[in-house]
Amino acid sequence: MTHSVPPAQSKQVLYVEVCQNLSQICDEAIATGEPIEIIREGSESVSLISTAELSSLLETVYLFQSHRNATRLLDALQRAQAETNTPTTVESLRQEFGLVEERTLFGHVD
Repeated sequence: MTHSVPPAQSKQVLYVEVCQNLSQICDEAIATGEPIEIIREGSESVSLISTAELSSLLETVYLFQSHRNATRLLDALQRAQAETNTPTTVESLRQEFGLVEERTLFGHVD
């Protein structure tokens, strides 16, 4: 199955190079957070990405599956980029919504 072209400037390495330098290439994928395309002669290419990057991508896909949630997230992003949101403290939010601090078994405030 062929999908879209990999992002511009994606690093490409040959499969034989990966076999010889797997640990170093894995370290690079983790350090840069960028996918590394592995070119296989006569076969479809594959990409190596860190587990953290994969988790982030999967979470993003999950969050955008709902049109309503995607719209809400994109609206929030636009507000954040336009800097129209006023920063607030947790204490201010507690007061605004009438939330009382809860005490734990040991008397600590949560």
